[in-house]
Amino acid sequence: MGTGGRSGPRPGKGSAEEAAATPIAASASCQYRCIECNEEAKELYRDYNHGVLKITICKSCQKPVDKYIEYDPVIILINAILCKAQAYRHILFNTKINIHGKLCIFCLLCEAYLRWWQLQDSNQNTDPDDLIRYAKEWDFYRMFAIASLEQTAFFIGIFTFLWVERPMTVKKKLNFILLLKALLLSSYGKLLLIPAVIWEHDYTPLCLKLIKVFVLTSNFQAIRVTLNINRKLSLLAILSGLLLESTMVYFFQRMEWDIGSDCAIYKSQDF
Repeated sequence: MGTGGRSGPRPGKGSAEEAAATPIAASASCQYRCIECNEEAKELYRDYNHGVLKITICKSCQKPVDKYIEYDPVIILINAILCKAQAYRHILFNTKINIHGKLCIFCLLCEAYLRWWQLQDSNQNTDPDDLIRYAKEWDFYRMFAIASLEQTAFFIGIFTFLWVERPMTVKKKLNFILLLKALLLSSYGKLLLIPAVIWEHDYTPLCLKLIKVFVLTSNFQAIRVTLNINRKLSLLAILSGLLLESTMVYFFQRMEWDIGSDCAIYKSQDF
C-alpha cells in the first residue's frame, strides 16, 4: 500500500533506485523483526519518489512487518503500556533507542527516593539532631546502593534461570545484552513512584503495589518478546529473579543495613 505525508529519515528505508529496480540483495543482514510473527526482515518499508512509502509485507504471515512506523509515538506508548507484544517488538527490534542506562539510573533514583522518604516517615522526631542527620545525603546514597544491588540480584536470577533452561528455550544462543536492554526499558513503570509519593493519599500503599505488579508484568512481556518463548518460561524467569531479590532483601534486613525495610511499602517479598 502507498502512503504519503510523513517524511524524514526512518529505520529500514530503501532508496528510490532500489525500489524501482530489484529487491535488497540476499546477502543483506536481517536486522528487523516482524511485529506479528517475530520473523526476521531485511527492511521495514520502501521509500519511493515524492515521499510515497510502501510498507514491507512479511513473507511468513503476509502482514505488514511493522505497522507502527506510521503511528504517532503517543499511540505506540499507549500500546506499550497495555503490554502489547507488537509494540514491544517495534520498540526493541525496529527502533534505535539508547536510553537504557539513563533510564535505569533515573528509575533507581526514584526507588531510592521512595525508600529514603519511608525512612524519614517511619522515624519522625522533633530532635534537631535527627533532622540534621536525615538532611545529610548519606542515607539517600545508601538507599540507592541497596536498590541497585536488589535490582542486580533480580536480573541475575532471571539470567541464571534462562541460562540453565537454554536448551529448552531457544535453539540459538541467547542474546543477554539485548535481554538486559529489554528489561531496563520495561522497568519504566518505576517512574510512577515519584508521583505516587508526591500526591500522598490513603491509597498510596495500594498504588505502590500496583506499580510493582505493572513493572513485573512489563518485565515478563519483555522476556517473552525478546527470546520468543512461551509464557510459562517467562513467568518462571520472573519468579526466579524475585526469589534471588527477596534473598538479597532478607540479607540486608539481617545485617540491618536497610533500616527502613520494616516499614517499606514497595518490596518484592510482598508479592
